[in-house]
Amino acid sequence: MKSLYYDEQKGYQGIKVGDFPTPDIADTEVLVRVKAFSLNHLDVWVMSGNYPVTIPLPHIFGSDASGIVEQAGKAVTHLKTGDEVVVHPGLSCGHCAACLGGRDNECSDFSVLGVVTPGVSAEYVKVPAGNLFPKPAGLSFEEAAGIGVTYTTAWNSLVLRTRIRQGETVLVQAAGSGAGTAVIQVAKLFNAVVITTVGDDWKAAKAKELGADLVINHRSEDFLEAVKRFTHGRLVDIAVDHAGGETFTRSIAALRRGGRIVTFGATSGDEAKLSLRQVFGRNLTIHGVYVGPKAAVPQYLPLFPKKLRTVVDSVFSFEDAPKAYEKLLSRQIFGKIIVRV
Repeated sequence: MKSLYYDEQKGYQGIKVGDFPTPDIADTEVLVRVKAFSLNHLDVWVMSGNYPVTIPLPHIFGSDASGIVEQAGKAVTHLKTGDEVVVHPGLSCGHCAACLGGRDNECSDFSVLGVVTPGVSAEYVKVPAGNLFPKPAGLSFEEAAGIGVTYTTAWNSLVLRTRIRQGETVLVQAAGSGAGTAVIQVAKLFNAVVITTVGDDWKAAKAKELGADLVINHRSEDFLEAVKRFTHGRLVDIAVDHAGGETFTRSIAALRRGGRIVTFGATSGDEAKLSLRQVFGRNLTIHGVYVGPKAAVPQYLPLFPKKLRTVVDSVFSFEDAPKAYEKLLSRQIFGKIIVRV
């Protein structure tokens, strides 16, 4: 099968096109013919050697995809050849207390497709049958490919972990990222007042179209001061920060007493200065989120495409995948970047 892979961890510049054997599936697995996959910053961290696990080389990468069932294992009864599916990338043991309790992303064996296992950047990928969900009608394969990590993380962050309530005020860092576009949409399901940041003026109108109530260009305005003005000093109930570094510290400062903050990324650094007195003195809660449980998927997937919809920035051909990652790292994007297989 035609595959995108790398045989040394030197970033997206090392991506190659080659032929690999089509995977053999077990009785409980499914072979999916990949139609499209989407990019995540996780891919970049892994292919650059900046992820704390040993990656088997050569490596087929990527976590999020949509496609068509090519072959179902003998024990699989809910899927058949020809079904159009969305891939949920979380992999776990399936039998520990966390997995059985619907918290499989807390399993000690939890990983994400395409990190240490072969990923979705190929014509075919094999996945456990329980990781496949019907592609919602009305969504293209390109849109469906942007759902997996992004919307599971957004749903887990706001609904399952911080337990967002109707009408709360939510600060979302980096509106133009795939995660940012998803979090804004999920927050608006709860009639939240959404404050968000961008790094370029051209992204502001797009964030407004998604429902953001206040958009702050953090390059020209202090977002913390803007939050204070907009909320008349009340500050925000929830902050969602996947930038890390100094931004995380300032996101905490934007929280009201009893507020909650979510962290699930560190694109601007994984070390943040933290005042413990500020955390306990103001009764703040910090939620570390890594993707989310499979149980989240049937909660949010029926909301596609009427209530939720993947924002697609651009679509690249299979051979142009390195250019797709170059664009991702340029940050001149709004939404998800997709590669068509």
